[in-house]
Formats: sequence, C-alpha cells, structure tokens
Amino acid sequence: MDKQLNCPRIDGALRAPSSKSEAHRALIVAALSYLYCGASRQIRVRCTDLNQDIEATIRCLRALGSQIEEDGEYLLVTPITVLPESAHLYCGESGSTLRFLLPVCCALGATEITPPSFTVYLHMKGRLPERPLSPLYEELVAHGAILSPIGSNPLAVKGGLSSGDYTLDGGVSSQFISGLLFALPLLGKDSTIRVTGKVESEPYIFMTQKILLSPVREIDCQCPGFYRITGRSHRTAHCNIEDFLVGGDWSGAAFFLAAGLLNSQGSVTVTGLDVESSQGDKAIIDVLRRMGGEIVRNNNGSLTALPSHLHGVEIDASQIPDLVPILAVAASVAEEETVISGASRLRLKESDRLKTVSNMISALGGKITETSDGLIIAGVPRLKGGIVDSAGDHRIAMSGAVASLVCDGAVTVVGAEAVAKSYPKFWEEFEAITV
Repeated sequence: MDKQLNCPRIDGALRAPSSKSEAHRALIVAALSYLYCGASRQIRVRCTDLNQDIEATIRCLRALGSQIEEDGEYLLVTPITVLPESAHLYCGESGSTLRFLLPVCCALGATEITPPSFTVYLHMKGRLPERPLSPLYEELVAHGAILSPIGSNPLAVKGGLSSGDYTLDGGVSSQFISGLLFALPLLGKDSTIRVTGKVESEPYIFMTQKILLSPVREIDCQCPGFYRITGRSHRTAHCNIEDFLVGGDWSGAAFFLAAGLLNSQGSVTVTGLDVESSQGDKAIIDVLRRMGGEIVRNNNGSLTALPSHLHGVEIDASQIPDLVPILAVAASVAEEETVISGASRLRLKESDRLKTVSNMISALGGKITETSDGLIIAGVPRLKGGIVDSAGDHRIAMSGAVASLVCDGAVTVVGAEAVAKSYPKFWEEFEAITV
C-alpha cells in the first residue's frame, strides 16, 4: 500500500497508543504468575490498542497454555497451569517476543508441570531470523538447554534450563537480560546475572524488574549490572498479583510530538503519556527540547508540541535507538549539523535502519551521511519531496509521513502498511488531524 501526502498541515489532539514494551511484559508475567507464585486467578491487563507485535506475544502465550480473552479495553489472562507436550510459537517479526520467550521456554522445560517430552518450536518471519541471539543462545546451552543450531527457523527448544550464574554482554540487546529475568524465577534454585560492558537500552531492564515486582519480589539488583534471582524453592509465597495497566507508548507518540514542532502553524497535543514512565523513549522530550523544540506540559498532563525553529545537536542514541528515524527527520531541517552516534544496533532491526533512514532523507532532498554507528545530518531549510521506501519498516513509514510536513512537493510512502507492526492506527490518527 502506498500513501500520497501533498504538503499536509496538521492541527489537533490524539491519544498515545498503548506501549508495546509494557504490554509484552505484562502479558508474559500474567501468563506465568501461577509458576512464579501459585496465583491462578484471571489477571486483567488494560491495553487499549493492539498491534502485530503484541498479537504475536498473545499468540505464543496461548500456544503455551494460557487463555487470553479480549474484553473491551482489557485482555483477560488465565495463567498457565498445564503445558502441552509440544508447542509451535509464531513470533512473526517481533524481536521482543522471540528474545523474551526463548529463555522462558527453556525454563519451562524444568518445572513441576513440564511434560516428559516438552518441545517448543519458535517460528520467525521477515528479518527476525537474521537478528542476533548471541550471547544469550550460548548461555542457555551452557546451562542445559537443548537448542537447534543458531539460525534455524523454526528454532527448536528441548531440555530444561538449570539455575546458576549467567554472564551476558550488555551491548547487544537489553532484551536478552529481560528474557533471563522472566525465565530464572521459574527455576527451583537461585541464579545470578552478571552484565558486562555498557548496557544498551537500560531503562527497559528497569521496566522488566518493575513489572515482575508483583509476583516475584526476590529479584535484587545489588549493583549496576548484577542481579540475584531467588529460586522458587527459596521464595516466600506471594500470591496477591495485581492487574496491569499498560501506559501510553512514548515511541509511537514521538512521531506526533516531532510533527507538532515541524508544522508550519497549529499544534499537536498528545494525551495518555506518563512522564514518570520507565520507557526509555520518553527521552524524546529532552532531545527535542535540546534542539529548540517547544513542548508544553498542560495542567491535565497532556503534552502540546508547537511549531519551533530547531538547531542541530549531538545525540548518543545507545539508550534510545528507536528514536533515531524521527530525530533524523527533525534534524534534516534543523539549523546546522546533527550528529547521531551509538546506533549500530539499528542495522539489525526490521531494516538496516541507518541505511533506510539515510535513503529516506536523501530521497527527499536532505543532506545526510551514514557512519558505522550513526548519522551526520546537515540541516536544510526545507526538503523537496519524493518517494520514501519503507523497506517494510514501521518506523521508516511513520517518519516519512512526518517528513512530508517540511517538503515543498508531494511525498509517497511505499509500503505504508508497515505501521501495523507497532501503530496500526497511525494513518487514521495522522489523517484525523490533517487540515
């Protein structure tokens, strides 16, 4: 599907979609709560919006034995109490689903409800089979998991994980650490996780810990990069698991906040965002303000982005890689140069996101240089317009829409349907505030 955008102007308000980062975690914890702490009651997860990634996690948890029903704005999750002999988990293109549930499935092979021949097959689509699983894969194998060779699709999981001391390089993906934090409390004995090097996207590990606090209080972060997890046999029974409220998604809202700054007139107001959220991408506010953006917090907690004259800055994207595409669009028309670094992981997303961002800005008449771990963008007064190939990447498609606000000619976004991965209502919301 292509979207044609003819020099639009936007003005209005919208509600941020539900955070897929929080939704993945809440659903997994709810589904595993019986094994964590003996809680068997149905758990309510308030999640006002679904997308392809969240649906992948729901599909996989159902395959493992959880019943998940939709009830208006709520997902009603019945915890897993019986595991199937085998399960096929269709992860789609969701890296979070794969990386969280791979260690969980290994740990499920060593519980009191595990069938003798328990086997799980993790199916992947798109570029997901190419995205790294090392060093998580090797640590799981070293602790007893039996996995098909790395690169297999589907990836088969057999055997049970053992408790013990785990070591991971923090520079590949914080999702590996979160996956172990979900998995290790399922085991009988205590475990530790030692994280070496610089930890990327660290706020999302804090989010995992926060959501796990309800059923598993005995996870102790004794110092940066070292976690001690109490096994079930040593854990005090704690069964008053709470329902979950999934907050607004800062990653999705970032596109509309940037759009408000790039607009020629009018404003964009976004509701449903929590400034105290543990989502790392709430940093969009600080970065855009450093660039000169005027973003006002209203008395009701909403945020209003007003047309602003932006200037270039230096951006370390190691903790906020998903913001790079929209920040690049803002930088493309900012005064002077913007340098984005620490984003090498973007080469392994739904697309090689450094390359596809560079292609997008260049196609629209901007000045951009791709580096090994980032981008250098020399701002121009206006972009010309042209064709944006989303390359099947939701964040490129949404960035192309926002870029159309600062183009003198029409913009065509090719593969516009890619937004369904994280923000299915994006085009509907964008068109609703177009004037």
